[in-house]
Amino acid sequence: MTGNIYGFDDTICAISTPPGVGGIAVARICGQDAISITDKIWQGKRLSDAKSHTAHLGTILAPDGSTLDEGVATVFRAPRSYTGQDTVEISVHGSRWIQRELISALVAAGARPAEPGEFTRRAFAAGRFDLSEAEAVADLIASSSKAAHRLAINQMRGSVSKQLESLRKQLVELASLLELELDFSEEDLEFASRTHLVELAEAVGSEISRLTKTYRTGTAIKEGIPVAIIGHTNAGKSSLLNALVGDERAIVSEIHGTTRDIVEDRIELGSYLIRLQDTAGLRQDTDDTIERIGIERSINAAVKAEIIIYLIDASSPATQAEVEAELTGANTERIIYAINKTDLCRNTPALPHNAQPIELSIKNATGLDTLRNAIIQKIEDFAGGANADLLITNARQAAALEAASNSNRALLAALRSGIPADLVAQDLRETLHHLATVTGSVTTPEILATIFSRFCIGK
Repeated sequence: MTGNIYGFDDTICAISTPPGVGGIAVARICGQDAISITDKIWQGKRLSDAKSHTAHLGTILAPDGSTLDEGVATVFRAPRSYTGQDTVEISVHGSRWIQRELISALVAAGARPAEPGEFTRRAFAAGRFDLSEAEAVADLIASSSKAAHRLAINQMRGSVSKQLESLRKQLVELASLLELELDFSEEDLEFASRTHLVELAEAVGSEISRLTKTYRTGTAIKEGIPVAIIGHTNAGKSSLLNALVGDERAIVSEIHGTTRDIVEDRIELGSYLIRLQDTAGLRQDTDDTIERIGIERSINAAVKAEIIIYLIDASSPATQAEVEAELTGANTERIIYAINKTDLCRNTPALPHNAQPIELSIKNATGLDTLRNAIIQKIEDFAGGANADLLITNARQAAALEAASNSNRALLAALRSGIPADLVAQDLRETLHHLATVTGSVTTPEILATIFSRFCIGK
C-alpha cells in the first residue's frame, strides 16, 4: 500500500534536521515511490523488501556510483507514517556537503525537493490531523520555553479541536431543532421553545468568546510574556534588568534620563519565557523632547505589558498620587511593587490598594529571588488554572473565532426577535462555517498554501 493522497502523487525529499553542521543529518523521502527511489541510491538490504518501522545500515551512493556516505535508512510504510504515505528517513553524517549531495542524488533518482511544510501538508491531506493540530506542529518546533512546549503538545494532541467539536455538536443540535421547526411549521407542534434555543446559542457564544479572549495570553506564552519595569529616574530600573538578565544589557548611570528608549531582553523564569523591558524613567520636570518621547513610550509599555514591576527608590519614593497617575490604564492586578536601595534606607511609601512592596537592594543582590518568585506567581495567576492548556496561540484561529462570535451574536439576535427559522438558520450556518475554518474542515488552497509556507523545509 503506497498511501496515495489526491494531489500528492509525486515523491519529495528534504533535509529535516536544522541547517548547518552536526553529528548527523536526516533526509526525509516521502511519496508513492519513496522506497523504490531510495533503493536506487542505496547499497545494502533492499528497502523494497523491508518491513515498516525497521532501520537498516547501508551505503549511500552518488549518481556516478561512488560512495557518498554510510548511513541508516528507516522505512515507514503507508499508512503508518507521519504523512500517511510511504516514507524513508536516511541518517547520514552531518557534513553540509554530504547533505547537499544526498538531496542531489535523490533528485537524480526521481524525487523532487520538498516545499516548506509540504510533509505536514500531506499529513493534513491524509487526515492524520486537522489544521489546528498541524499548526501546533510548527509551534512545537518553535517553542522556546516549557510552557510554550506544553501548550503546543496539547494543541497537537487535539485540545482545541476537541473543544471546537463539542461546540459544533451543540450547534448541530440547534440546527436540527430549527430544521424540525421548518419541517412542521404548519403543524401545531413545538420541538423546542425559542427560550431553549436561545440558551443553547448563549452557551456556545460564551465558550467561543472565552476561547477568543485567550489569544492574548496564548500569544504571550508562545512569544514571551512582556514584563515592563516602570518607575522614576534613578530608581534602579536598568540595574534591575541587568541583574535579572545576568548581563550588562542596559547602561547604568546616576545621570537622570539616561535610558531614553525601551531596552528589551529575554530570560526564562520557571516554565516561562519573559520579555523583560527596561523603560525610560518617569518625571515631569524635563524639557528634553527626546526624553519626553521616551516617557510616553514607558507609559504605553506599562499599558501593553502583561506584568508591571513598579520600582521605587527608597531614598526618594514616589507619592501614592504619582504612582496612581503613572499607572492609569494598567491592569492593577498584574502590578508588582518593589522598593530598591533598602540598604541605604527603608522609606516605605503608601501604595495603591495598600500593596506591600518587595524590598530590594540590587547593589547587594538581595530580594531578587523574592521578585523572581513574585513574577512567576503573577504569570500563574493569569495563565494558569484549569484551562491553562486550552489557549489560542494562532492569529488565523483567533480571527476565525472572532468571526464565529460575531455570527453567533447575530444568531442570538435573530432568535430573540422571533424571525422565521429559515432566516435564523443562515446565521447558524455562518457560525458553523467559521468554526470549521479553525480545524480546516472548510478551507481553500490559498489558505493552506499560506499556512504551510511558514513551516521549515523538511517538516
